[in-house]
Amino acid sequence: QVQLVESGGGLVQAGGSLRLSCAASGRTFSNYGMGWFRQAPGKEREFVAALSWISGRTYYAKSVRGRFSISRDSAKNTVYLQMNSLKPEDTAVYYCAARSHYSSDYDRLYEYEYWGQGTQVTVSS
Repeated sequence: QVQLVESGGGLVQAGGSLRLSCAASGRTFSNYGMGWFRQAPGKEREFVAALSWISGRTYYAKSVRGRFSISRDSAKNTVYLQMNSLKPEDTAVYYCAARSHYSSDYDRLYEYEYWGQGTQVTVSS
């Protein structure tokens, strides 16, 4: 089992920045990939960014490319999501997720076995 705990959410003005953290514990050696997803009120959960734990390769949704950056600290078993130039439409609950197998469908929710509890990000205009 893998446990994921997110932190770093909050209220920020448009144009501001936040950094989310996701600390993994448990069977972290089995992690193959990590991802960030978000869910706004009344909307489906959507892909934001993903990272291959072994290669470090990163992937982004078009809506956040160039503004968000996903990274990892292997020693701390922690994944980060640096969010810059935030917009009101980025307001959502952000979830960290982990998968223990290779998949080219890194942007699909069903590929991830483990999920954090979520952290709220609110961007005011």
